[in-house]
Amino acid sequence: MTNGARWFVGIDWASATHQVCLVDAEGNITGERAFPHGGAGLAELCAWLLAMTNAEPAVIAVAIEVPHGPIVETLLERGFAVYAVNPKQLDRFRDRFTVAGAKDDRRDAHVLGDAVRTDRHCFRQIGAEDAIVIELREWSRMAEDLQQERNRLANRVREQLWRSADALPILRQQPLTVAAGTTEAACAHIRAVAARLKLVNRQIKEAHRRLDTLCAQLAEGEGETPPGQQPEQRDVTILRSLPGVGRVVLATLLAEATEPLRRRSYHALRTLSGVAPVTRRSGKRCIVIMRQACHMRLRSAVYHWARVAIQHDKLSRRRYTELRKRGHSHGRALRSVADRLLAVACAMLNRRTLFDPDHDSQRIAA
Repeated sequence: MTNGARWFVGIDWASATHQVCLVDAEGNITGERAFPHGGAGLAELCAWLLAMTNAEPAVIAVAIEVPHGPIVETLLERGFAVYAVNPKQLDRFRDRFTVAGAKDDRRDAHVLGDAVRTDRHCFRQIGAEDAIVIELREWSRMAEDLQQERNRLANRVREQLWRSADALPILRQQPLTVAAGTTEAACAHIRAVAARLKLVNRQIKEAHRRLDTLCAQLAEGEGETPPGQQPEQRDVTILRSLPGVGRVVLATLLAEATEPLRRRSYHALRTLSGVAPVTRRSGKRCIVIMRQACHMRLRSAVYHWARVAIQHDKLSRRRYTELRKRGHSHGRALRSVADRLLAVACAMLNRRTLFDPDHDSQRIAA
């Protein structure tokens, strides 16, 4: 059951202090302690775990809710095995210890430590990430935030112009007395928002340039071809060849689904992106609903991937049309198209081949 791990740790993280619980292979609590957040506190945490267990970091499994941040990076740097636990999973595991709904930091740390001891196969092990991937993820998220900011500013400019357009016909039909400064105030408002809009546009262009540069660096760093062998297609090149994959979708896939792509895990990708539906079956009752628990940025990227693909790929367009004729909604049909594209992408990554719309496996996946 332990799969090589002999010690198990649960960390209930917080902004100021982190509650830690150390559990042995039999489930007994060996130690509990709180550590302050900061470089010294995290270093003391690692030293305490090694002193309490007298073991190598590799045989100490650590469970934590957040899969990123200074705590995770410190533990990974020291060689500990770190596992991410979804907050909903923690809530279910908490019921093992109390059915009254009681909750505190010490109990949560204990629940995390015991859960990683008994059900470690249910959690995702976190690995150290490439520096380029970390930077790509930050620029990808920044580009999305800037795009949303541009939309908000553009809507504000449009609102101001609409107000003026509605007022002008009225003013021309019948003379009205307008308060002094009304026109000047409206013009000043538009000039201020337009200046911010120009700044956001420049920042978006810079973010897109950085995304292109980082994706190119990832493509160059995916390995060299041994002498005497044919050069293999690299992951970035393969993904970019898929219909509907542009700059933003490619960057989001590489940044937010690094581990599933590395493992070529179709099931992990479709679950993480919200493409896989959820089946609820009980007795004679069986319903299939849309998956809500997923990575929202991946869901958005895969949605737009499928939306563009049906415009350029005949098989994707045919599948979408058939699903719509059967009564499926636009969103549900696009999720089915995205499901097929994820399967094709994993097959291409396994075979190291570029997208071919006439390939047999892709016709079958359609």
